[in-house]
Amino acid sequence: MKEIIKVRSLQKTYKGFTAVDEISFEVYEGEIFGMVGPNGAGKTTTIECIEGLRKPDAGSIRVLDLDPQLDNKTLRTRVGMQLQQSNLPDRMKVWEALDLYSAFYETPVDWKKLLNQLGLEEKRDARFGKLSGGQKQRLFIALALLPNPNLVFLDELTTGLDPQARHTIWDLVRSVRDQGKTIYLTTHFMEEAERLCDRVAILDHGKIVALDTPQALIRGLSQNERVSFTLDVSITAEIQKSFAALGTVEVQADKLTLIGKSTDSAQLVTAVVNLLTGLSLRYRDLRTEQPTLEDVFLNLTGRQIRE
Repeated sequence: MKEIIKVRSLQKTYKGFTAVDEISFEVYEGEIFGMVGPNGAGKTTTIECIEGLRKPDAGSIRVLDLDPQLDNKTLRTRVGMQLQQSNLPDRMKVWEALDLYSAFYETPVDWKKLLNQLGLEEKRDARFGKLSGGQKQRLFIALALLPNPNLVFLDELTTGLDPQARHTIWDLVRSVRDQGKTIYLTTHFMEEAERLCDRVAILDHGKIVALDTPQALIRGLSQNERVSFTLDVSITAEIQKSFAALGTVEVQADKLTLIGKSTDSAQLVTAVVNLLTGLSLRYRDLRTEQPTLEDVFLNLTGRQIRE
């Protein structure tokens, strides 16, 4: 596979604090590559070094076989960027932003076509300050696609968006990849990375603690089976004690989740149902819960994802 990005022993420090600690990885042509982790893990510093916006203290970076520091001008014509802190003047109209930014490139994509592709035609004359969060992010994607880039950087693209807007943006990202472009995205939403990315690097304290496909990372997680159900009565200490014989009990209001002592799903479900029946407890919404990328993250880092 062709390497679009190659990073070797990248390091960046700020006043004695190591934000990125000698990480190495590759991004291949045509994939959606994700870097995930909590805020402060080093994701944005890493992407800004790759984009040429920050100078690393040590290590080497090649992007489209170019040096982001030495070949920055050439690289700008071949990559698209959506930055974490992207913004525009509130009074600027959508079409004005696209028309202005297209003037920065020698051979830009027709921005009028981008309006249609990204569902912004009806907002053509709307001012930036009047757009919803999802519409603003679609505009930023359009701006990133203006140079018809080989590679697109998306940094914390869906932070602050509601679920509907987030899913719309995910569909747009997939459509960009389907056009033959390579996408590098950072996020602290594990579900986003699991649904979108071909491969994911988990970053914590400036180090890559895992890198693989989401499916392989989840398969590699040695986690016992989980069964949850809702009871029609209050979950007393006595009820909890009864289920503790089967595994670890977690209680949230009237929902009980049992983390079994083994990975045998069928065996655990049978034991739970038999116990519920034996205790004459009425239950609903009984289901097994499969591990996710978030479970992988928590297992590796030992803490919850920070906002």
